[in-house]
Amino acid sequence: MKIASEGRRIIARMSRVNQVCTCFDSQRKTRKPQRSLAVGHQYSSLSTQPILCSSIPGLVPKQLRFCRNYVEIMPSVAEGVKIGIQECQHQFRGRRWNCTTVNDNLAIFGPVLDKATRESAFVHAIASAGVAFAVTRACADGSATICGCDTRHKGPPGEGWKWGGCSEDVDFGGMVSREFADARENRPDARSAMNRHNNEAGRMSLNDNIFLKCKCHGLSGSCEVKTCWWSQPDFRVIGDYMKDKYDSASEMVVEKHKESRGWVETLRPRYNYFKPPTERDLVYYEGSPNFCDPNAETGSFGTRDRICNLTSHGIDGCDLLCCGRGHNTRTERRKEKCHCIFHWCCYVSCQECVKVYDVHTCK
Repeated sequence: MKIASEGRRIIARMSRVNQVCTCFDSQRKTRKPQRSLAVGHQYSSLSTQPILCSSIPGLVPKQLRFCRNYVEIMPSVAEGVKIGIQECQHQFRGRRWNCTTVNDNLAIFGPVLDKATRESAFVHAIASAGVAFAVTRACADGSATICGCDTRHKGPPGEGWKWGGCSEDVDFGGMVSREFADARENRPDARSAMNRHNNEAGRMSLNDNIFLKCKCHGLSGSCEVKTCWWSQPDFRVIGDYMKDKYDSASEMVVEKHKESRGWVETLRPRYNYFKPPTERDLVYYEGSPNFCDPNAETGSFGTRDRICNLTSHGIDGCDLLCCGRGHNTRTERRKEKCHCIFHWCCYVSCQECVKVYDVHTCK
C-alpha cells in the first residue's frame, strides 16, 4: 500500500505539534541491532505518563523526529504495540514458543528475534498491524484531533442504506505505522527487506478485513433508515488472519546484487514449485529452533512445566508440547459459581462449588 500524496500533506500539517511525546522502545541492543517493535513492561504506562522522546533508548534519528513531531498520536502508537504483543501471546499460547517476554531487557523477547524466522516475521507483522489499528481507532473516536474520519473511500450508497457515522481511516493509520516502524529498515540487507515486507503485510491485514458496519434508525427499533460506515473488526480477527499467514509463511533465500550504491541483498522464494508470496504473505529465510529446551543463544525458554492438553493431538498436546519427555499430572481444587437461579426481578443468586481438575505439565 503506497502513501498517497494526500497522506503526505496530512503528515506535513502535523509538524505544528509540541516537542514532548510518549514513545516506545524499538529494541536496539548495543552489540547488534534488534529489529522489533516490542515494548517492555518498563514502558507499560506510556499512554498515561508522557516522557521526553530523547530519553528513550534505541530510537534512530527518523524515529526520534517522528516522536517529537507527532506527540498527539504517540500514545496510540504505544497502545498499538501493546495490543500486538498481547495478540501474539494469545495466538501462540499453546505452542512451544508462546511469545514470552523478558523483564529488564530492552529486547523484551530476548534473542528470539535476532534470527529471520517465522516467529520474527509474525511479531513484526502483528505489531505493525497493532500500531495502524490503534491509531486508526483513535482518529475515529476523537482521541486524536489531528486526524478524523475517512471521507475519501465511500462510493455510492447501497439499496436501503446511506452513508453515515464515522468511517475509520485505515490508510492514515497504516501511514503512521509505516513512517515510524519502517524508519529502522533502511539498510540494503536481507533482514531490512524481510522486516519491511512483513510490516506491510501486517498493515494490509486491516484493509483486507475492514467491513461495512450499519445501524438502524426508526421508531420501536424499525429499520426505516439505515446508516453505514467502514469499520475495523475486533483485533482478534486480525490476529487470527495473521496466524494463518504465519502457518503458510514463505521461505526465502538471500541474493546479493552489485548496484551503484554498493552490494544490495534481496529475497527470492526458495522453492519454485510453490506459489510465490504476495505482499500480504509473511516471509522468512532462517529456520526456527525447536524451542524444546532452554537455550540462551536462541532465546528459548523450553517447555518444562508448561501446561499441556492431554486429549489434544495438536501442538498443544502433551506429546508435542513436551517434546516427547512426558508429563506430570496433579489435581487442583477450584471454587466456582454453580446452581445459579434467576429471581424476578432482577438478580441472579449462585452457590459456590468446589471442583477438582487434573492439570498436566511437561516434564
